[in-house]
Amino acid sequence: MTTPTFQSLRYEVADHVARVTIDRAEKRNALSWTVMTELREAFDVARSDAEVRVVVLTGAGDRAFCAGADLTGMAADAGAAAVHDARGELARLFRDMWELGKPIVARVRGYALAGGFGLACACDLIVCSDDARFGTPEIDVGLWPFMITVPLTRSMPPKRALELMMTGRRVDAAEAERIGFVHRVVAADQLDAAVDELTAVLAAKSPVVMKLGRDSFYGAWDQAAEDALRLLHPLLSVTSSTEDAAEGIAAFVEKRPPAWKGR
Repeated sequence: MTTPTFQSLRYEVADHVARVTIDRAEKRNALSWTVMTELREAFDVARSDAEVRVVVLTGAGDRAFCAGADLTGMAADAGAAAVHDARGELARLFRDMWELGKPIVARVRGYALAGGFGLACACDLIVCSDDARFGTPEIDVGLWPFMITVPLTRSMPPKRALELMMTGRRVDAAEAERIGFVHRVVAADQLDAAVDELTAVLAAKSPVVMKLGRDSFYGAWDQAAEDALRLLHPLLSVTSSTEDAAEGIAAFVEKRPPAWKGR
């Protein structure tokens, strides 16, 4: 597949991993309208590419993963309806991420604030450097982080998310790991190695089972227990009937690495 080019992103694929980098270091990788739209396009490319099994999302430079919104680029004469619709682009981006069918790992260095905090939490896993800082400073300028409420409350105890949104305080990497929304903290010079280690583990799994399992996780998330079980039950039969399930069992019995076919 031809590697796409973007105005505000870098997109690279190697060893079954697509690396998506917000390339606006001079703006601390802030989320412009263009960035959000191009992120959706990049995830769509990754979804369609059978060679891609894992996506890494990060920001350029060492100052910030993403420092929040930079809502420039909207036409000066845009009407209220157009502006309102554009504000929904972040919600559409979150949905695209959850429906990707492939794991997304956030590689966080420096600041992840406001919409950038939500973007990191919308990923499946977060690996960060020990100098990472997270926060929702909107309250300090008379705003509220409405759109990131869902990824934040899905990533930590809801009342903890509310406390961060009400106070606007910054959370360092150690506290982020303790709260539970960060999955691993490493020294800055070990960040790439830690991300590579995790993505290698994820990319080595059956892509078809990963998709079915990940989709079921997000599908069952907000459902009542009985409804979730009705969703999950048939997926057990579907997964068990895949060629990769048969290969995995055979490889286990024969004490050899499985050779996944992705079907």
